[in-house]
Order: sequence, then C-alpha cells, then structure tokens
Amino acid sequence: MQRIRIRYKKGEALQYTGNLDLHKVWERTFRRAQLPLAYSQGFHPQPRMHQACPLPLGFTSNCEILDFWCDSEDSLEKIRAMLEKTVQPGIEILTLSSIPLKNPVLQTVIEASDYLVSLDENTDIQDIDIKIQNLLSSECLVRERRGKPYNLRPLIKFLKLFDSNPPSIEMRLSALPGATGRPEEVLEVLGIPPNTVDIKRTALLFSSIDSELLNQPKV
Repeated sequence: MQRIRIRYKKGEALQYTGNLDLHKVWERTFRRAQLPLAYSQGFHPQPRMHQACPLPLGFTSNCEILDFWCDSEDSLEKIRAMLEKTVQPGIEILTLSSIPLKNPVLQTVIEASDYLVSLDENTDIQDIDIKIQNLLSSECLVRERRGKPYNLRPLIKFLKLFDSNPPSIEMRLSALPGATGRPEEVLEVLGIPPNTVDIKRTALLFSSIDSELLNQPKV
C-alpha cells in the first residue's frame, strides 16, 4: 500500500464546487484512472482520501493538498500520468509525493492558511488601510458563527494592503481545529462585500515539519 500526496490548483471552473462534491470529483478521477484505492473498515467502507483544509465555496487556490491510500506499487511517475489523463478541468496537478503511512492525517498538522484578495481597481485604498490598522490595533473583534459569539482577532496572524494593480490584501489566518479564521469574515469587518472580490488561497502552513516537505521525492 502507498500513501500519496497530491498538491494541486483549484481553478475557476470548480470554484463553486463544494468540498463534498470535490471529494466525488476525485473519486471519479481515481476510478477512471483505474487506480485501486484502499478503503476504510466497517459497515460502510469509504475510499481513504483526505483533504488538508476545506476551501470555502467561491474561492480558487494554488495550494490544495489531498492524501490518498492506494493498493498499487506503481511508480509516482506512472500514477501521475494515469491521473493527468482523467483529471477534471479546473484541477491542475502540481506534484505527487510518497508519504510515510504512519504520518499524521493532514487535518491535524495544518496551522494556518494564506489568502490573496484582489480588490476592484476603484477601491478607496486609504479608507481600507485605515480600517486594517484599526482592526490590527483591536484586542477583540466579536463575531457570530452558527449562533455563537467568538473573537475573530486572535485568528488573524497577518493582514496587509498592497497598492498594486489591482490593489490587493494578503492575510494569514489560523486553521487550527476549532479556531479557523475565514477571509470573508475579515472582509466584512473591513466593509468589503466578499462577493465583489476574488479570493485565492496561496499557501497552507503546517504546525510541524512533515518529512514529505524535506526529502520525499516529487513528480
């Protein structure tokens, strides 16, 4: 059995495909590639695959990660070639790498996510910059999620406006279990309707160094 990690881009063609449907997209991709996925145990066996961190609906990403378990001894090069022939438009495979079976599941080692928000070229950047400085100087930003109040401020690790063309905001948000920051909530605090901007995830940061990041071969 092999555990294989796929790093991939999720483009505009799939930006309104939710995480459950994306899971099915990958299942179909593996099935069409005739890759023998390993299955979980129990009364309702499921293919063994895990996404690193759910991507909110409407976002694109340059850095999605999927681990899957495969009952195949084929090389990474051969498996990648098989997947490239069957992968759905909107997904661009970046790398495949072999991961030790004993490594922790992705969801337990993700610490934070980076996002790039592209603003309208007519945005009043001075006003946005003032709002960002006020936000960063606050110790508490009470928001409500699922009917419960929570403090958004400690979930924001980095937030900066760039006077680019178009202007943009970069942010780093916590992605810990039970303490996950959401870009759309940060934008709402800044008075920016999330549905008027493009939001792209640009990086996933791990809480501990995975051996895969150091010396595992990639194709």
